[in-house]
Amino acid sequence: MKRTIPAVIAGVSGTVMIIAFFIPPAQKWQQTAEIWFTILAAIAFLIGGTNLCLHHLKKVAHQQAGWGFSAVTLVAFLVTVFVGMTKWGVPAAEKFPDYAWSGNYLEEGGGLWWLYEYIMSPIIATMFSLLAFYVASAAFRAFRAKNVEAMLLLVTAFIVLLGRTYAGTVLTSWVPESMSALTFPGMTGVIMAVFTTAGQRAIMLGIALGIAAISLRIILGLDRSYLGSDKD
Repeated sequence: MKRTIPAVIAGVSGTVMIIAFFIPPAQKWQQTAEIWFTILAAIAFLIGGTNLCLHHLKKVAHQQAGWGFSAVTLVAFLVTVFVGMTKWGVPAAEKFPDYAWSGNYLEEGGGLWWLYEYIMSPIIATMFSLLAFYVASAAFRAFRAKNVEAMLLLVTAFIVLLGRTYAGTVLTSWVPESMSALTFPGMTGVIMAVFTTAGQRAIMLGIALGIAAISLRIILGLDRSYLGSDKD
């Protein structure tokens, strides 16, 4: 029963969303379903945040391996929640200058904006900078010309890399302007606009068909993997 009721709710909600898309009078049902989704999402965030705190508090209390990282995670999480909930440092909105909390919590100059701009963004930039070395190492191993496909991948990657750098522009600066498509930047533009776009569209079509198939399976109750195993 505890698996049947959620499956029925998922099926009915999915059916309502599909019907509302094609039948305008049923759009009120869609709005109601979206409101319930927002409520459930808020509850899920609350449960997830509580579970996060309990998990890391347990590691810190028992001083398990890596408990220092758990302590940093807890402090960062609690500080971010406090700053966001209290709108710390957020300037008042122009329409309501007498109300200190009337501004948007992401307003420039606010506490949450400061945390993202000066802590989160540098951390993200550092992480991706470190990942660049791993990507370069993986590319060196993957781009070995062992067959025709690998050769095409290697040549294409070489052209795109040069086309995105100043070196590529300098190396093909002698090419006449009427033949700019033969320069490294020109070839890169063709590759990105034609071949890459075609590949992306094919991938997106495959993803769309997969989503449609999985959605139908969930609506019809054929796929209940999202409910967990029967032993739960």
